[in-house]
Amino acid sequence: MKKENNIKILLTLIIILVHSCYLFASKKDDITFPNSKYLNEHTVRIPLKIVDHLLIIEAQIQNKKGNFIFDTGSETLILNSVHFPIKYKPLKKKGTTSGVLNTLDNPVEKRLKEFNLKHFSLKNKSSDVINLSHIEKSKKIKILGIIGYNILKDYEIFIDLYLNQITLTKVDKKGNKLFNKVYAEKIADSVSFKLKKHTIVVHSNVNGENLRFGLDTGAEYNQLNKNLNKKVYKLFLPKKRLMLQGASSKKIEVMSGTLIKLKLSETVFVGPMKTMITNLSKMNNAFGTNLDGIIGYEFLKRKRTIINYKKEKLYFINNPKFRM
Repeated sequence: MKKENNIKILLTLIIILVHSCYLFASKKDDITFPNSKYLNEHTVRIPLKIVDHLLIIEAQIQNKKGNFIFDTGSETLILNSVHFPIKYKPLKKKGTTSGVLNTLDNPVEKRLKEFNLKHFSLKNKSSDVINLSHIEKSKKIKILGIIGYNILKDYEIFIDLYLNQITLTKVDKKGNKLFNKVYAEKIADSVSFKLKKHTIVVHSNVNGENLRFGLDTGAEYNQLNKNLNKKVYKLFLPKKRLMLQGASSKKIEVMSGTLIKLKLSETVFVGPMKTMITNLSKMNNAFGTNLDGIIGYEFLKRKRTIINYKKEKLYFINNPKFRM
């Protein structure tokens, strides 16, 4: 009987200890957006700044406040190991994760007990811990991390480079907003997309050729895969060669120029846009995609875009028209 009581006491102590650890981890891993405006309990509007074509927002996590890259092309939340050192034995993640320019090799995975955005609670999210010091050096800005798909997928996201702000509003399982009166502007047009793992794949057309483009808010430049039909390159005006460095810290040489026109539907056209020719085979192999190109900042600065992952829809809002 005494032995059974001792076992019960031991189990109770273990439960209390685990619960205490959970509460500590939850508080430690909360994330907030200090300078944001909460429109209602389901919607937050976050100020946005552009640094060399990267979308940057300010957030606070683990008592550290600073800059995060807003990157739908990243599968997970990424923490910069320079500012978030691993104190315990990390989980070695197999394969690769996505980057601002390329795939990232040998990421380390960290589990967050809870990830809070004031009224929004996202539990058991994982983050990759990677050294991003080369991005900090090249952009001359302190970067705490990258906010990616696993944080954003439960929200409708309005990326507004006209007003330099991002609006996140919570949606249900079908993609319906929990609060309808979010946008003052009317939606002007829309296109459907397919979600391939975490990648937004948009069917488009360049000079009569049907192509698949990935929408990546972390892409500083639009990208066209090399080895496409020659008809595509008739609408590409080459300018010069560039050396680019992405989140994988590897440098690549690319041909940069201008893509004259990209057609997303019978009513949605975009261009001209700065674009580069590169090899997307590594990215396609890593994520099981078959993309012909990437559209990012150059696209978003011309299209005020709303992303709804659940409905697999992109919505577009026109820029205001001012009377002279």
